[in-house]
Amino acid sequence: MYTKKLIDFIEGDLKAIKDNGKYKNERAIEGAQGAHVSVGGKDVIMFASNNYLGLANHPKLIAAAKEGMDKFGFGTASVRFLSGTQTLHAELERRIAKWIGTEDVILYSTNFMSNLGIFATLVNEPFGSAEAYKDVIYSDANNHASIIDAFKLCKKENLDKRIYKGGDLAMLEQFLEEDKEKNYRNKIIVTDGIFSMEGVSANLPKMAELAEKYEALLFVDDAHGVGVMGETGRGTAESQGMLGKIDVVSGTLGKALGGAIGGYIGGKKQLIDLLRQKSRTYLFSNAVPASIVNAGIAAFDLLEGDTSLTKKVKENASYFRNLLEKNNLPTLHGNHAIVPLMIGDATKAQELSKKLFENGIYAVSLSFPVVPEGEARIRFQVSALHTQKDLNETVEKIKELYQK
Repeated sequence: MYTKKLIDFIEGDLKAIKDNGKYKNERAIEGAQGAHVSVGGKDVIMFASNNYLGLANHPKLIAAAKEGMDKFGFGTASVRFLSGTQTLHAELERRIAKWIGTEDVILYSTNFMSNLGIFATLVNEPFGSAEAYKDVIYSDANNHASIIDAFKLCKKENLDKRIYKGGDLAMLEQFLEEDKEKNYRNKIIVTDGIFSMEGVSANLPKMAELAEKYEALLFVDDAHGVGVMGETGRGTAESQGMLGKIDVVSGTLGKALGGAIGGYIGGKKQLIDLLRQKSRTYLFSNAVPASIVNAGIAAFDLLEGDTSLTKKVKENASYFRNLLEKNNLPTLHGNHAIVPLMIGDATKAQELSKKLFENGIYAVSLSFPVVPEGEARIRFQVSALHTQKDLNETVEKIKELYQK
């Protein structure tokens, strides 16, 4: 039952969140996602979506989703090893593997679930074995919440965690060197390809070099990279000449590739087979619906035949970032469509976000615990659908409303 003590605790926690300027409001969008959306009958420029390529409302993806549902139904009503794998699932897995340069791929309901699933599978004990062991994970401090939460599913007594400062590969190498003589069963280096709060890239060539030198597995979550980074949109690895050279890649269909749901892990066939046998977030989650899967295949059809959207989002992001810098508005250097406006104070960031929305610009403030304390920001996510007029108007409004 809901006791008074419990209600008082919940209300107190909510009040503390609000008092610290960290309460998150959800706005109702009246229609499809796009460069502009309607909220309460008002047209606003959307900068708070991962719809980098503008595929969230693309007619070819919508048609493919309908076709998938017409042919394969609304859902499988169970997990794939019980109710069967539809041929569409296997086809999409083949397409993703080819795109990201891995031997095989396994689909999950979301990328959060894929990240939870792989670490619990790799780090916990082998099937039927009671042999003592210890693994170590080297993780960037700025990695996504799904990676941080994944480690919590690993048995503490079997795992050492070494957290290095964001992008500090000298610190990573120091950790690896210190652990060189320790008898770890497995060493795993873990990084985002694109850090979602900063819009900056991991240094994958150097990380791969360290992984080889110290015999570690390199895991890259490229959720924000695929579709955006690289000449053809194959991700952060492609942009750095590392396509096909990353041990394990995770990603999603829920951002640049249509913005719905669906995550994946790509790697060697043996690893993917093990995940199919042991990964709990795969084994106990329904298969991704055929409508989503068929739309995912259509997204790859589009990207394989045309790189114009990938080129356009890069041009827009570069134009917007340069415009902010030209006007002395604090941002971070980068080459991704995530362009943060650095504010610092959480309350100020929230207030500016509110004022921008009132002036027709939908961009959300982010503060602790999403970003480090004292590093609140407004994250602008640029799309291939934005026009220069959209970007110019936005910077003008920021200049008008921003206070140091």
